Amino acid sequence: MNQDELKKQVAAAAIEYVESGTIIGVGTGSTANYFIDALAKIKGKIDGTVASSVASAERLKSHGIPVLELNQAGQLSVYVDGADEANEFLQLIKGGGGALTREKIVAAASDRFVCICDESKLVKVLGAFPLPLEVIPMAQSYVARELVGLGGQPELRQGFTTDNGNIILDVKGLEILEARKLESELNNLAGVVSVGIFANRPADVLLLGTAKGVETRTAT
Repeated sequence: MNQDELKKQVAAAAIEYVESGTIIGVGTGSTANYFIDALAKIKGKIDGTVASSVASAERLKSHGIPVLELNQAGQLSVYVDGADEANEFLQLIKGGGGALTREKIVAAASDRFVCICDESKLVKVLGAFPLPLEVIPMAQSYVARELVGLGGQPELRQGFTTDNGNIILDVKGLEILEARKLESELNNLAGVVSVGIFANRPADVLLLGTAKGVETRTAT
């Protein structure tokens, strides 16, 4: 199976976590897009969705799936999204698509976070994938200097602005051994809106697409 087939496989498996009569959170990215397409087949089962990005909201609407604002929806039953990396503790790196802040908000407002990805995203140590940080533009140089001090190599994501009007710094060279600690430390830097480490609120369930089928993992 190729990577797209593995993504479709886990997206379909995630439908089992969608409860009737609830409002669910929907993530951003290629795997989340496959979930949206699968969700369209059962759209009458749910009361609506909250999207973590403008792009996902548009895709949901194109299928005739209702999209609500989180402030209107309240607590969500489940949030389904992909990841750029995941470890055995279901801690994640997310933000390759630049929607990390809204993804983190929707995840925090959900009773259960189901992460869907292919088996190539499972790693022993987070950090090989460049860590995204959403940063207020005037803080770019300051935050970059702090990241260099921590051993990182930050690069501005060229030609990209988040849905919130901010920039993304992608940080290479970090071996993230203490994910929760680093997440908190980076979040405390002035000018950082959000960091793409999802460790203080990790996934509850990880669905991995493999050649042998979908593997289900829960936090250890």
